[in-house]
Amino acid sequence: MKTTSMAVVAIIAATLSLVSQSSIAQHNTLINTQSKTSVTVKNLNTIPAAWEELTSSDFEIAVKQSEGVCIIPMGVIEKHGQHLPLGTDVFTSRETSLRAAEKEYAIVYPFYFAGQIFEAMHQPGTIAYSPEMLYNLLEETCREISRNGIKKIIFVNGHGGNTYFLQYFCQTQLAKERDYSLYLFTPSVDAETQKVISSMRKSKTGGHADEGESSTMLAIKPELVKIERATAESGEDQKRLNLPNSYTAIWWYSKYPNHYAGEASGASAELGKIIMDQKINQLAEVIKTVKADKATMSLQREFWQKSSK
Repeated sequence: MKTTSMAVVAIIAATLSLVSQSSIAQHNTLINTQSKTSVTVKNLNTIPAAWEELTSSDFEIAVKQSEGVCIIPMGVIEKHGQHLPLGTDVFTSRETSLRAAEKEYAIVYPFYFAGQIFEAMHQPGTIAYSPEMLYNLLEETCREISRNGIKKIIFVNGHGGNTYFLQYFCQTQLAKERDYSLYLFTPSVDAETQKVISSMRKSKTGGHADEGESSTMLAIKPELVKIERATAESGEDQKRLNLPNSYTAIWWYSKYPNHYAGEASGASAELGKIIMDQKINQLAEVIKTVKADKATMSLQREFWQKSSK
């Protein structure tokens, strides 16, 4: 009887031990699962938008999180009066892109300054690559972005002299079949915001390194702005050509030989924030729209199929 009781006790003890071990194992599994989930969520929440800040393994996560969308913020290296840095255009386009990516995630390509700027070759610090180089570098860049699994590329342009070049570049993408689509961000200013901007501006003319552009830089990179130098040179239109209904390459130089158009001394960070915020919000919406877009690639494939016959 005593032996039987001891055996029963031993069986009960063994059963309790197994149950305990099972509970511990389940508990550990739950903790590990929660930990992995926590890490995943953390990665999704904290992963950088800037391409160059991503690790190799995080890049794969970024491609999925962005739904295959990348922004190339573009500008040039050129003079901006005597008061703004040479990289102003890229600073503004990249800051716009990064802030929009905080609202609607996309990967943001590094500082891209290879753009059309032949009209400023006479000014110190300008980097003006050949036309062939400009086109080929951008094409190679798009191909490399695509090779990395990103099939939707948005150009965000910060330089007026790039406008026609980028439109031309986008149009030439139809010349041969590709496995990606390009989108050129074309921001606009709504009537109400334009009223606010007009009421805050102290100057009435502009176009380059002016009150608006200088205000934007004061909002995002105030440490690089030398606003006290804004009146060191004239930004007035010199009106040295009279060619109605015609175009010539020297038109900009004829107007603004100092490569400064407008008067920036009245610039303010407050005005810059208003200008920036509208672009940021518009770009965030464009990113969202591009993510959902399936028609562009479908139509491209249809076009290439028909045009190859």
